[in-house]
Amino acid sequence: MDKLYELPEILDVYIVYGIYDVVALIEADTLERIREIIINKVRKIDGVRTTTTMIVVEGKSKK
Repeated sequence: MDKLYELPEILDVYIVYGIYDVVALIEADTLERIREIIINKVRKIDGVRTTTTMIVVEGKSKK
C-alpha cells in the first residue's frame, strides 16, 4: 500500500473488504496516461497480481 501511495499520480489508497483488496484513486489527463501509469508503475509493484480499472463518469465528493 505504501509503495502505491508513493506514486505521484495516486491521490488516495484504501484497504477494502470484498472481491478487491485495495482501491486506488488515480488522477490523469487522458485515458492513455492512466494506461501508462497502470502498466508501467502500478503493475510493477511487488505484490500487485492483477488490476481492474473503473473509470468514474460522474460523481460527488465532500472533499
